[in-house]
Amino acid sequence: MASISSIGNSGLQAAQLRLDASANNVANMNTPNYRRQVVQQQAAPDGAGVSATVQREPQASGVALEQEAVEQMSATYAFKANLQTIKAQDQMMGALLDVKA
Repeated sequence: MASISSIGNSGLQAAQLRLDASANNVANMNTPNYRRQVVQQQAAPDGAGVSATVQREPQASGVALEQEAVEQMSATYAFKANLQTIKAQDQMMGALLDVKA
């Protein structure tokens, strides 16, 4: 069983990977035959958060700037949500320690 902080941390890392991949796609959008990077996420074993890997699209289909903007906003929201999870766990641990003290 994984702790809430490790689950939140894996989500933060996955969101950062999504931001990095999207930024790379925007930076290379005018490069001939560039294959867009995508991040694949899946649940980690034993409920330990997510595992994320960067992959290239099989064919050079080009980069759509509006799609990358939406991806960056989505990754930012995921980052904030995971951060809130870690903060909530920290507050709960502090409250628990106050009760036990």
